Parts: sequence; C-alpha cells; structure tokens
Amino acid sequence: MARIALDAPLSEALGSKSAFLGRLEKLGITTVRDLLWHFPVRYEDFSKIYKINDLEPGQEATICGVVDDINTKRAWRRGMAITEALITDDTGSIRAVWFNQPYIANAMGVGKTANLSGKISRSREGEPYFSNPAYEIAHDGAEPKHTARLVPVYPETKGLTSRGLRFIIQKIFEASPPLVEWIPKDILARERLPELSRAIRAIHFPDTIDRALAAKKRFAFEELFLLQLHNVNQKLKRAERTAPRVAADIEKIKAMLAALPFALTQSQKRSLWEIMQDMEKTRPMNRLLQGDVGSGKTVVAALAAVIAAENGIQTAFMAPTEILARQHFETMKKICATIAARTQPVIGLMTGSGAVIFYENDVEAKISKKDLGKKIADGGVAIVFGTHALIEKSVSFKKLGLAVVDEQHRFGVRQRAALQAASKTKNGIVPHLLSMSATPIPRTLMLTVFGDLDCSLITELPAGRHPIETKIVGLRERAGAYDFIRRQIKEGRQAFVICPRVEPTDAENAAAAASRRMRISVHSKTAGGFGMFEAADRRALQDVKSVKEEYEKLSKKIFPGLRVAFLHGRMKPKEKEAAMQNFKDGKTDILVATSVVEVGVDIPNASIMMIEGANRFGLAQLYQFRGRVGRGAHRSYCFLMADAGSAAAGARAKAIVSAKNGFELAEADLRLRGPGEFFGVAQSGFSDAAMEAVRNPLLVKQSREAAADILKKDPYLLRAPLLKEKFAAFEASIHWE
Repeated sequence: MARIALDAPLSEALGSKSAFLGRLEKLGITTVRDLLWHFPVRYEDFSKIYKINDLEPGQEATICGVVDDINTKRAWRRGMAITEALITDDTGSIRAVWFNQPYIANAMGVGKTANLSGKISRSREGEPYFSNPAYEIAHDGAEPKHTARLVPVYPETKGLTSRGLRFIIQKIFEASPPLVEWIPKDILARERLPELSRAIRAIHFPDTIDRALAAKKRFAFEELFLLQLHNVNQKLKRAERTAPRVAADIEKIKAMLAALPFALTQSQKRSLWEIMQDMEKTRPMNRLLQGDVGSGKTVVAALAAVIAAENGIQTAFMAPTEILARQHFETMKKICATIAARTQPVIGLMTGSGAVIFYENDVEAKISKKDLGKKIADGGVAIVFGTHALIEKSVSFKKLGLAVVDEQHRFGVRQRAALQAASKTKNGIVPHLLSMSATPIPRTLMLTVFGDLDCSLITELPAGRHPIETKIVGLRERAGAYDFIRRQIKEGRQAFVICPRVEPTDAENAAAAASRRMRISVHSKTAGGFGMFEAADRRALQDVKSVKEEYEKLSKKIFPGLRVAFLHGRMKPKEKEAAMQNFKDGKTDILVATSVVEVGVDIPNASIMMIEGANRFGLAQLYQFRGRVGRGAHRSYCFLMADAGSAAAGARAKAIVSAKNGFELAEADLRLRGPGEFFGVAQSGFSDAAMEAVRNPLLVKQSREAAADILKKDPYLLRAPLLKEKFAAFEASIHWE
C-alpha cells in the first residue's frame, strides 16, 4: 500500500466504499491522524498461552490449538445461531461457543491452527468451555492482533467493535508515513518518554504493559506540555505590556474599611492587599479571586474599584446575567454611601434592557444606553456594571484601568480579551484583570486550564453566617419537607424551589400521564438515598419537574395560602427583574425558578433551597444553588429531591451533604465526573489522555517545569522549530472559551 499523509481522509486509506467510514465518523474519526490518535481505553492481557489441560472455569486465558471440528446450528426457540468448535492441543481438547456469529465457521475452518482468548465457563455437566472467545488464525511469522498478546480495547460504536478497529489500525500502520518527533530530545530524556513513532505503536499494540503505560504517559504529557507552554507564554507576554499604576494609600484604605458596617475577614483583607500590590505595578494584573459562595468576593472587588476611582481610573465590572449585574450595582451603591472616600465615584449600570446612573448623595436616574456610553467615553462614569453589553463596539472607555469579570468561567477568553481591548490605547496600555469565581477549582485543574492566573483565596465566611443544613429527601419524606417550608414561611422566611426545566416537553407530558396509570413501587433506603422506582415508572417520571408545572402545583395544591411566583430564562428582562425584586422585597414567599438563580442572587431572608431533580445537576451547580440561602442571620436548609435513583446521583448528593467547604466539593466533583466535565473541558478539544493526566499532580508539575524551562532559554522557540509549529497548531485548535 502506498504511503498516506496523516491528514488525508480515511477514504484514501480504506477506499471510498468502505463500510467502516460512516461508523468511524460516528466516533469523530475522519482522517488517518484521527484514527491513530483514537487510543485504547484499556488492555486485556492474553499474552500468556496456556495448555488446555491447565484451564480452569472463571479464568481469562489464551490457547493455541487445531480446529478439529466446527459447525453452526440454530436454536429454534430463539432463532439464534450457535457456532460450536472443538479445539485440540497436545494436552487435550476444549469446546468454544459463539452466539449469532455464524461467519466464524467459515473463518476458522477444520484443520486450521487458531488462537482463542477469553473467559473459561463451566457447562451444566461441569466441563470447562470458552464462551464467545476472541479468535485468530495463527499464521507463521505474523504478529497477532486480537489474541496471544496485550489486546487493546477501544471506544466503540454500533457496527464497529474493538476487533474491527484493531484490524483497521493495523492496516493504517502499514500505510502511514514515519511520524516526526517535535518534543525536544532533552525533554524526552529528562521525563523518560518514548519518541513519537515508538509511542504511537506501543499505545495500540504494546509488547508489555510497561510500554503501554509509558506511551500513555507520553501522550498525556505532550498535551499538558503544550497547555503549560500557553500559560507560561501568556504570562511572559503580559509582562511585556503596560497597565496604569493604581497607587494604594494605606491610610485612606484603612479609613474606608473602618467606615464599612461590617468587618472584613482576614481572607478578604489578604486578598485585597494582594490585588492592590498587583495594581501598583505597571505590569497588567491577571488574578483570580476565588472563594465560597457568600464569602464576600464582591466587596473586595468593589473596594478595589473605589481605590482605582480615587486614582482617576475607570473600572468595568462584567457579570454573566442581568440579575447579577444589577445586584453588584446595588452592592456598590451601599458601599459608596458608607465608605469615607474623598469623592464618591459616579457609577453606572448597562445591560441589554437599559441603563442607570448613580451620582453622589444617593441620586439615581435612568438614562439611555447611548447617553451612558458617552459619559463612559468621556470619563464621567468611574465604575460601570454590566453584562456582555460592556463589550459591544459602541462602548469605549476613556481610561479603563481595571476589568472585573464575575463567574469568569462563564465568559470565554476572547470575551475577556474584548473587554481589555476596549480601552487599549495607541501606546499599548491595557487594564488590570480581576476574575472572580465561587466555583472552587481543584488545584491540578487550576495549574493546567487556568495556569496563567495568579490566585487569591477567600477561605472564611463572614461573621454570623450559619452552616447550611443539607438533607437528601426521599419520596416518603416530601410531605414533611412541605410542612417544614410552611412553618419557616410563617416565621417570616422565604424559600426557593429549583426545577431542571421551564416546562415539560410533549413526550414528558405523555410520560406523566402514563405514570398516573402505573403502580409506583418505592423502596426506601437505597444506596443513593433518592428512592428507587420500577423501570417503567422511572422512564415515565423522568424530567417531569418543570417551573411552570411546579408553580401550578405549589400555588394551587400545596401552598394555596402562600404567595408563590416563578422565574425562568425565557421571561422578558423586565419580568425577570420584577419577579426577583418582589422576592427580594418580601412580596413573594416561594420563588419557583430554573438555574437562572444559580449565580449571585442575594436574598438574606431566604432560608430554604429545595432542588427538584437534584440528580439532574452537577455538583458545582448544586453548590451554587445551596449558596443562594444562608446569606443572612437565619439558620438555613437545602433539600435535595430527585426524580430517579442512580449511583452517581447518590454519590453527588452525599458529597454535597458531607463537604465542609467548596474546595472539598471541587475535589469530589473531580473524582466523580472527571476533569473532562469540569467547566466543560470535555468540549475543549483536549484528549481523554490529557484530561486523565490532570488527576496526576506530578505530571502536571513536570509539564509546567518543562514549559517554563524551555521558554526561559528560548522564548520564541527559535531553536525548536518543530515544537513552535506544533504549538501554533495547538493554540489554533483548542477552544479557549
């Protein structure tokens, strides 16, 4: 077969009429490179060949023998084809049985020598036999692919098994060109990694498990290495840029803090000090302010913005939702009214639905977005809060020196860059960037995906906050939960009820109707704690919890005497704002909502969070929901409800119940879901091998040190042209959003 380029379509290698093409495409495999980088998920060790008389039931084994007899018959009751063979070696004979694979009789053939690998079962008569073993005709000098070796097992799809993939990959190896190594030799030697051509063959067809693991380590390392090159390179580039210097007057800052109606925690003070130290430099800050829900990150960022305003420098404060942007605006108004600043800064709010401006002496006025934009452009507004509206082309700043991005993982890298670019001047001055997140990030993930950020941690909750009591509520306990909510509201508290959907789909409506005709069998004390339904009932009830449906049920049947309202993302901005404001003003007792309240909503009087379909949400979301309560002086509660039982749901629920803080929860999330699902990294373009490697702190450390070392010696990779080319391709292919 002629040599085929790595980026050639598979149709060139397999033929345009190959039945495999469509099946491979389902796995995302369209080129030769895609196929070679479709790595095994595990290996079956069939390398040791046993004699037949040494076999025992329950054993996984490989034999080599002659096919003495083989035939196919049909089981008339099931219409199933059963192929049975008798295999003999110099110590004895054994039967092998395959189901619904009649072609095996022709493939094997009497008199042929064959390898069989698989599990040994025991017949009713007590005789050992092979059940559905892998088989392969033994040819002199030919290397086995499916038996008598470490056998790779791949991610599969309908109509394409690991056996088929092994066959195709072996064929591609015969036609693909030699692979060019791009990792410098000294790094390969230092990290004890195999070179590329050896690694690609070893990961598919290894001689030993050690070589397979070494190959897997190499491919995991190379992606982490490229990512760390990106992180280190970004830091070096940032060091070359210039940002406005924000002077920190210690006495003024002390006066500000003394005027606040509350005392900052030590973590808040330390974080503010780290931010001010960064902003005093002319190198742009790129810092992540991370802390538990309700730990006071917004106050720290707001104080930094006021200090910037004291220096005549503007701040843009961007949030992912209008609700959160307005909430930050309200927080800043309160701070501006209490701190002993020399001149109270003018602040503005700009969202998709409109604009507001707030002057000193508590004067607030609505303003057109166009007029607010003009005031921002001429420097008349010191601090601007908003959503994506802040990075529209029509918005420009006179002297933007600080950009604050809340829930930073909800904004793409390019969106944050657009905010910084909005004020970039001809002399290249860019603002300091402060990102905030209440979603704790495991350390290994922080060092890889977010490795170009410095990090400040707020590890304490403000004084007076009570820990939130979290409980898994089964179906039999639901009525009791409703009674508890009713008592809490009579005491003056409020409650959230979260649902996975706005309204049920037609299919779900039909399923719900069907469920009413079924007998629901509930078994208490399941492993997950959520209750277990019969299979038909699980399918019928799945996903039926929706905002509109729950609102109708709660307002008319469960709590007819209470004030119940709803909130979801499909509502108009003014409707959402009104619903949230009514809840905040105490005009609503129970707010039924979707995940629109996941981030940033601050209702100190709300003491109960009931999450319907809790098993439909990830740990990070559950944690955010729970953080919407417990923000006042009242003891608060979180009830995790679920519509179906599963081991994963149970593990998630137990993790959030037992975790003492968000960082413990983040590590649990990493264990349960894997790094590929954390912050949507699974869709980023990183391979499974790289995502698995994030769990390995040592490999993360080694890749980071290697990246820093090579860029220190050769910042532009001039002495490593192949690495430079690979790095450029990597940056172009990864979805940095």
